Amino acid sequence: MIVFYIVLAILLFGVLILVHEFGHFITAKLFGVQVNEFSLFMGPAIWKKQIGETLYSLRCIPIGGYCAMEGEDSSSENPRAFTNAKVWKRFLILIAGSVMNLLIGLLLTLIFVAVRFDAIPDTQITGFEPTCPYQSEEGLQVGDRFYSIDGERIYVLNDFYIMTDILSKDNVYDIVVIRDGEKVELNNFEMKKLDYNGDYRYGFQLEYREKTVGSVLDYTWNQFLDYANQIRISVKMIVAGDAGVKDLSGPVGIVDTVTQVAAQSETVRLGVLNVLYIFAMIAVNLAIVNLLPIPALDGGRAVCLLVTAVAEKILRRKINPKYEGYLHGAFMVLLLLFMAFITVKDVFQFFGG
Repeated sequence: MIVFYIVLAILLFGVLILVHEFGHFITAKLFGVQVNEFSLFMGPAIWKKQIGETLYSLRCIPIGGYCAMEGEDSSSENPRAFTNAKVWKRFLILIAGSVMNLLIGLLLTLIFVAVRFDAIPDTQITGFEPTCPYQSEEGLQVGDRFYSIDGERIYVLNDFYIMTDILSKDNVYDIVVIRDGEKVELNNFEMKKLDYNGDYRYGFQLEYREKTVGSVLDYTWNQFLDYANQIRISVKMIVAGDAGVKDLSGPVGIVDTVTQVAAQSETVRLGVLNVLYIFAMIAVNLAIVNLLPIPALDGGRAVCLLVTAVAEKILRRKINPKYEGYLHGAFMVLLLLFMAFITVKDVFQFFGG
């Protein structure tokens, strides 16, 4: 089954890239911007076909892809060139790829939730063990729903266990719960797993709601928000130095992780669902990372577009887009080199581990 999961992971990677580039492509077409090439992956072409004004191609290096528009990084006399389109149209074209990734991430999450759960996990306390010390007037109570721990939101049940594992080393937390519709703060609240006949847990039960259309949609949305929150926490950890390059993974590392998780699943059905779960998170990750204001990424291009538009209004003259093209080109080289470094690291870890 390992081969099956590897192929599934590679196919899903291709889908995420294809959907992203299709967002740019279809938006450009709708706004009348000429698309010269629509490519899946990078490098020399394995297959290509000219249809109308657009060359469609499949390339041999399974990293990324592109939607090459007329005049994207240079001046063009073509009235349908990207640089000759209105600013708002160019802005929407640039962010359309990330919007499509968000939508496919939401769809994959919905499929995962609808198929995976017979009852929908919740963060509301329904009961305590008789010896649990956390139930009191000043502590936790039946009916409390976890809202945040140490300032980090709790969107889904899994968040509770992740946050309590990574946020505090002394098992003391600032907890906020929703009680009778209001937020209640439990500051400096000591909470750790206790021994219940050899089973270490917190000693309270969390609710599972009835599976309905409403509860599935609600959990899907909260899981979607949770993906974005996990990405924010990861970036925060990298900036703070709590995580480094060794903790990052490229396509090779991700495929390896996905196949390991899927192979350890009890059934093929659960394996496939776990793969969907991971790729839903990757889709949201790709969308958010692409919107970061870094040159060569969609977010960087969008910021440069807005800055250029304001500068042109002030200077009352057109700025040659080739200078912005040089900036994006330089950063693209750096990003590709960084991706190559991560890929080599993942390959060594794969064969070394």
